Amino acid sequence: DRLTDGAPVHACRVEIRAGDIVFITGPSGSGKSVLLRELQRCVPAADAIDAAGIPLPESQSVLDCFDGDLITSLRLLGSVGLGDVFAMLNRPCRLSAGQQHRFRLARALAAGKPFVFADEFCSELDRITAATVAFNAHRQARQTGTTLIAASSRDDILIDLAPDVVIAKDFAGPAQVIYRTRR
Repeated sequence: DRLTDGAPVHACRVEIRAGDIVFITGPSGSGKSVLLRELQRCVPAADAIDAAGIPLPESQSVLDCFDGDLITSLRLLGSVGLGDVFAMLNRPCRLSAGQQHRFRLARALAAGKPFVFADEFCSELDRITAATVAFNAHRQARQTGTTLIAASSRDDILIDLAPDVVIAKDFAGPAQVIYRTRR
């Protein structure tokens, strides 16, 4: 009875403005990914990119996967911790799981879409790398006006990500939606 009565409640009302950074947090199994997918369904597919859906090419280097000028690509790779020569010249399919996560995030942010969705945001990274990636993802999203919607059980990156909206999920009751002072 305790398990069936305590099923996560996924319904909530949230206001997201263009360029907002939204962070969905809560314990594993609380419905963060469900809520992320529901938010993604509210956005036209042409305007959104899901970092998890970005392929890991086998035939080109990490650096070759980025269009545009070299300096911009190098800055973006450096901001997610892939700025060393070994990572940049490696093939994405051969990177570690944490590096693959950062590669996908960098590709998503470089895609030029108004909405970037990132499930398990920084989940596979150590504390220092996660903080750095969260801070730089915030900066990149702000510079480009991208709405970043990320979900993770890691609440230790809140300060570094500095989200405009935090959606806190738990196993009982509706999600809490907390807004930072609006610009």
